[in-house]
Amino acid sequence: MTIDEEFDLIVIGSGPGGQKAAIQGASAGLKVALIERERKVGGACVHHGTIPSKTLREAALTITTLHRNADVFDFKLKDNMEVSTLMRRLDSVLGSYTDFIAEYIRSHGISFFHGRASIVEPNVVALSALKGSKSFLRTKTIVIATGSRPRTPPDIPVDHENILDSDSILSMIYLPRSLTVVGGGVIAAEYASIFSLLGVKVTMIDRTPRPLMFMESECTEKFLHHFTTHGGEYIGEVKCESVEWDSVSQVKTKLDNGMELSSDKMLVAQGRIANVESLGLEELGIEFGRNATISVDEHYQTNVPGIYAIGDVIGPPSLASVSMEQGRRAICHVLNIRTGSKFELVPIGIYAVPELSSIGLSEQEAREKYGDDIIIGRTNFDEVARGQIAGIQDGLLKMIADPEGNKILGVHIVAEGATDLIHVGQMAIINNNDVSVFLENVMNFPTLGEAYRIAALNIITKRAERSARKPHSRIQNLIEEAELN
Repeated sequence: MTIDEEFDLIVIGSGPGGQKAAIQGASAGLKVALIERERKVGGACVHHGTIPSKTLREAALTITTLHRNADVFDFKLKDNMEVSTLMRRLDSVLGSYTDFIAEYIRSHGISFFHGRASIVEPNVVALSALKGSKSFLRTKTIVIATGSRPRTPPDIPVDHENILDSDSILSMIYLPRSLTVVGGGVIAAEYASIFSLLGVKVTMIDRTPRPLMFMESECTEKFLHHFTTHGGEYIGEVKCESVEWDSVSQVKTKLDNGMELSSDKMLVAQGRIANVESLGLEELGIEFGRNATISVDEHYQTNVPGIYAIGDVIGPPSLASVSMEQGRRAICHVLNIRTGSKFELVPIGIYAVPELSSIGLSEQEAREKYGDDIIIGRTNFDEVARGQIAGIQDGLLKMIADPEGNKILGVHIVAEGATDLIHVGQMAIINNNDVSVFLENVMNFPTLGEAYRIAALNIITKRAERSARKPHSRIQNLIEEAELN
């Protein structure tokens, strides 16, 4: 084996986490190589997930706005609407973003390689180029950031034409008239709500009684109400007994409760699996955790010194934002740079329609930790002027405080703009702000941020009512008697 080139750091995978790790290393003066098997940088997040789905989502929201103003706009979607027409901005968005990333990588002096990587020794990476050539790169540190791909259940024949997964769903030429979505998680909820707004008859099916079971139930109830109001249907606590394409025009689905469904297309969204095959990890003795994800310590280092793993390959929460921070912290550990305390407050953002986002403790978690005397403040967005203006009918901000009504324990939001609004609550929790901070400071009007003020006032009012109901202590009674005498 002849070594063709040597580096201080090799990052395998150019998604958000891999980019951050490579840039962090290059910024510290390391000689860095970034390997990507796809033609362009960005990973699945950019090319198959976040950007394409959010581009389609924006189209759906625009159409909803036009429908809401039907007295001004005479609007109707064309029959046989092509999906590409709804996403006409996608190519320009992807082009601009990948060009920016590529230039940013070049500006940091990072060597970019297009090909497939495998780790042949703890400090040697074999690079197979598409034209068949093979080279060997030596390095001091390796970061695995190869991401994940859709999980295909063995009993559902995904063909990427009629029965699709979350990578192939947007390859459809025309909008279907009907769509069955198998799954009740984040990807399922996002696509189900988006296609429903586009006029597609959407049916979600899952084993759980409601979608997004890990989110605050009041928020998911609001989401579900919005989804069903716009023509969607959720069938919970069921499993697919059989799924097949009838070779003519329909996907036929039989459920274990006896129901039979028929739709033009099906989306299978039942989780994702880590891209760890063909990397040579088993031969190196790298340990795996649940669902074939790579096991790492608190510094994202595997059991093999010098080899780190970040992002989807190490499992939940599988968020781009978290992957980037993991990449930064992994390289800081390599460089013996302090990263600060372990981050525990990670905002969850779900880009369904409406958006859902949360930070901190749920109501159930707060009750388990602080007891049943916690105080909860709520704001329905029809109480907020900006909510009325924007037509946000199913919005809710739920703020959870300790039994004294002072410490903010968690914030949960369902509404358009929730993924932006949540950061206000995040900063308040991180800075240990009292609930009253939202009453003692000025916020723009009219804004959705006013929902924080209303929820805080709700908590403080309940706090005052609770205090008024408390019986006087013996000392207070003695003082009052003395004053009367």
